[in-house]
Formats: sequence, C-alpha cells, structure tokens
Amino acid sequence: MQFQKVIIGIDPGTNVMGYGILGVNRKQASMIAMGVIELNKFEHHYMRLKRIYDRVLMLVEQYLPDEMAIEAPFFGKNVQSMLKLGRAQGVAMAAALARDVPITEYEPRKIKMAITGNGAASKEQVREMLRRILNIPDENMLPQLDATDALAAALCHHYESSRPTVDKGCSSWKEFIAKNPGRIK
Repeated sequence: MQFQKVIIGIDPGTNVMGYGILGVNRKQASMIAMGVIELNKFEHHYMRLKRIYDRVLMLVEQYLPDEMAIEAPFFGKNVQSMLKLGRAQGVAMAAALARDVPITEYEPRKIKMAITGNGAASKEQVREMLRRILNIPDENMLPQLDATDALAAALCHHYESSRPTVDKGCSSWKEFIAKNPGRIK
C-alpha cells in the first residue's frame, strides 16, 4: 500500500528500544510495523549505541519515513542512566539525520495526552488505546510496551502535524492596512 506520509516513532532505550512505523493517507493513520531492538546481549554500552545506529538506519532505509517522532528522555534521579538514555536518543536521531529525515521530539506526558487524553496514563492504557484507534488485532500487539510507546510517538506526531494553523491576524489597524492595501478606500 502506498502512503502519502510515513512517520517513524522511536522510544529510546539502552536495554530495549522500541520503534513504530505509521502510514498516513488522507489524515487516516494505520500501523505499518512495530517492534523492538534488543540490546541486552551487548555487554558494552558503545556496542549498544552502534547497534541502535545500524538498526535505526536500516529501518529508515527500509520504510523511507518522511518524519521521525522521538520520545524525549524524562528526567530521573540517576544521572548515569539519563546520560546513557540521552546517548541512545542522540544515536537514533543521527541515523535519521544521515538520511535527511526531520525529527520532532515529544515529552512522554504529551504523547500520553495525545493518545489517551490523560498525560499520566499508564503504558498499558496507551497500548490499549493504540490498539483501538489504529484497529490493530490483539494478536498483532507485541508484549513489549517499548514498541507501543514508539508507535504512540508517531501517532502523536501525526495528530500534532495535522492540526490546522490559525492565522494570528493583525495586531493593529496600521498593520491591517499595510497588509491589505486594496481593501481600504
């Protein structure tokens, strides 16, 4: 099936990284693929980063996304974990940028709000709402919530980029006259 737009969503992680591929036709979104990149088998952090780069680049080359939506790391108490997560996110972003895919970052609360209407929703609630919104059969849902988090980032981006923009208008009569010289007699 041909799509007008393809969005790749990424849920960065250093043990498991989730990805979701969303296709859009006439503002109707549907899941193309979702999955996880298992990183536990790599002992060294740098090898995990290499694997993230290679796999994300492969996904970008396979699905040719127009845009990437990536979940922003949330601020935790463990500085070392935050540093590793930020590196994983940066490497995934570098893979997309290597193929000129524009990136938008979303806070976890914003993604949850876009999908469930509740910024404090659980990962399980996000998973179930995605299943319903995108009409995904239960047997096609993965047990790893990292995959559905990534798909949620892609759907959030679809919603955000589909919003109509509102013209702010003019801030004064002088500005209005300057912008509309033919309308004033």
